[in-house]
Amino acid sequence: MLRLLTFSTLFPNAAQPNHGIFVENRLRHLLATGAAEARVLAPVPYFPSGAARFGTWGAYARAPRQERRHGLLIEHPRYPVIPRLGMPLAPFLLAHASLRTLRGMMRAGFDFDLIDAHYVYPDGVAAVRLGAALGRPVVITARGSDVTQLPDHAIPRRLIQDALRRADALIGVSAALAERLVALGAPPGRVTVLRNGVDTALFRPPPDREAARAAFGLTGPALVSVGALIPRKRHHLTIAAMAALPEFSLLIAGDGPERAALAAQVASLGLAGRVRLLGPLPHAALPALYGAADASVLASAREGWANVLLESMACGAPVVASDIPGNPEVVRTPAAGLIVGENTAEGIAAAVRTLFAALPAREATRAYAERHGWEETSQGQLAVFRGVLAERGKRERSV
Repeated sequence: MLRLLTFSTLFPNAAQPNHGIFVENRLRHLLATGAAEARVLAPVPYFPSGAARFGTWGAYARAPRQERRHGLLIEHPRYPVIPRLGMPLAPFLLAHASLRTLRGMMRAGFDFDLIDAHYVYPDGVAAVRLGAALGRPVVITARGSDVTQLPDHAIPRRLIQDALRRADALIGVSAALAERLVALGAPPGRVTVLRNGVDTALFRPPPDREAARAAFGLTGPALVSVGALIPRKRHHLTIAAMAALPEFSLLIAGDGPERAALAAQVASLGLAGRVRLLGPLPHAALPALYGAADASVLASAREGWANVLLESMACGAPVVASDIPGNPEVVRTPAAGLIVGENTAEGIAAAVRTLFAALPAREATRAYAERHGWEETSQGQLAVFRGVLAERGKRERSV
């Protein structure tokens, strides 16, 4: 059985249950194969106060040092984040704090074959240093802005390129991200595309859709948008599109620093009766929301592989998604929804009109999502990990 150390700052904790849940979901489905076991090292930035007024920083402070989630034992060591110098120093501070904790885990009897790192910067950069210090191979999964945005900064770019050369294998959650890895200097033979899947047992049409709609107070055609209230999710474009869709209502699930600005936009456009900010919802509550909606909208400026698209489809709701790398790989047939022709409020409104002019049957949308379960991805991960260990063993025998 493979013994993994999953390493990422993107992992849920008791104070931030939705933070990096896509990494947790992927790991849970991998472990469900019975072919691997894992411990999780998920560092969080140090902050002295857990007071609610400090927002995300306070939540970091409230994260437990150790916890169990879904049977997984998770360590949350603290690492310092230095204002103004945080970005270039983050991988080194992260590696230093993590190595101290990891050596303590190993002294207590924990051992592992391979580091399974998620997010290239700073996590992957730190992971190759941990691997070098402990003599373990490293596999890094790229997930989005870690290779599409952060390399725009000079120092992170050099560190990212060094990590891509040193990692034993690299995974992109979409073909677009895999191409970006190669463009940054990753050896093509070490790069594999392994998309995210969808849990079709959790995300499924509600047993009583009318009851689900009534629970959210829906009476007419309804759209939903799920994602953090941050600039790159561009909820403001979806809200602006609602001015041209007077018969539609919109529910937005998520929280973040843009909430006040988005609420002000809703009020200024006179949309308070049709657009509601629901705040953060537990992951397990999302199927009811998707099931109640007629379609979902994702207006993001950047994504790696947007899990919300398949989650919506699995509940029977087709999608309208921005035309950015990754999204066309998910939305591939009319049953899935459509890609926006122009990434503007007007483009979103036009796409919604086009979708609703020939709205696919919810059963067809669900059937499309069922083709994107986790089994293929989990088996792909196992193949990558086993290949890395076989290659490492071959090299060691030849010395």
